[in-house]
Amino acid sequence: MRRSRVITVLLAAAFAVVACGGSSGGSSSSSSSGGKKIALLLPETKTARYESKDRPYFTDKLKSLCSDCTVIYSNANQDAAQQQSQAEAALTNGANVLVLDAVDAASASAIAQKAKQQKVPVVSYDRLVTGTDAIDYYISFDNVAVGKLQGTSLLTALGGKADASVVMINGAPTDNNAKLFKEGAHSVLDGKVKIAKEYDTPDWSPNKAQDEMTQALTALNNKVDGVYAANDGTGGGAIAAMKSGGLKPLPPVTGQDAELAAIQRIVTGEQYMTVYKAIRPEAEGAATLAYDLATGKSVPSSMTAGNKVNNGAKDVPSVLLTPVSVTKQNIKDTVVKDGYWSTTDICTAQFADACKAAGLS
Repeated sequence: MRRSRVITVLLAAAFAVVACGGSSGGSSSSSSSGGKKIALLLPETKTARYESKDRPYFTDKLKSLCSDCTVIYSNANQDAAQQQSQAEAALTNGANVLVLDAVDAASASAIAQKAKQQKVPVVSYDRLVTGTDAIDYYISFDNVAVGKLQGTSLLTALGGKADASVVMINGAPTDNNAKLFKEGAHSVLDGKVKIAKEYDTPDWSPNKAQDEMTQALTALNNKVDGVYAANDGTGGGAIAAMKSGGLKPLPPVTGQDAELAAIQRIVTGEQYMTVYKAIRPEAEGAATLAYDLATGKSVPSSMTAGNKVNNGAKDVPSVLLTPVSVTKQNIKDTVVKDGYWSTTDICTAQFADACKAAGLS
């Protein structure tokens, strides 16, 4: 755990060096780009991080690099066709680079191909666009490692219980990351617990996750020892279903994204863990990549550190950050220490007693 935090800090520092020096070793002050336009295409709003973290971090970083750059921003609200229309509009509007977080990893290849035809570089952001050679860079986290962290934490919470019955609430089948999370989780859980029910959750919808968990409870007669939930939204849906079903005590539930509501659930004991992905270095790294590509600078080789991820059509140069497991025991040393959430954010009146018991206030 300590090593993972150190790696995350070092990666953040590396991005800061690249951003400050640029490819040509210039100063940290904002420069003129000749009015370059960068399109930031995000996939949905059901996951809270995109609007509250990714967008402002990206925009602020780009503005610090070039005061006259324009961000063409769109959110597709989990609609792949809408995202394609947004991308086409950005290209028509003169976007010099697309930073694309795909709704549908496969169908987004058409967006990348159209950009390539217009000689516009594409940065695949957070989710890998598959099946096309038109992706220039990929920046994300080690997503198989995310699933392994979740699975390992769940095994720890179960305490080696023999024949533990686990329900798996995976992410959207259209999201390549969801496939990787599931792969990592299965590599840890298979053979050590019984996967009693498993679902892929369309659109990462918390409401659909709640319906899936309700179905599982009915089928299993409420006999559930643990829940693998791929992110905090699906975890929240699963918890809501179990509370409605009268399950007491709640079994351990995993999550991902360190959403504020999830951290508060961890403080109160409703959720066991989440995976913290330091979004600031991811978003700022994407902004730095976009700036270099838009202005014709050479992207420093140190940025990708030789990492490549195959998307089915090419080995894409990749920046892969390190995820961190967060439980009640290390909230203060992770999300609070990094300034992702403050104790004031977490410890509202409703959670004051739980925060005190957890050593957060």
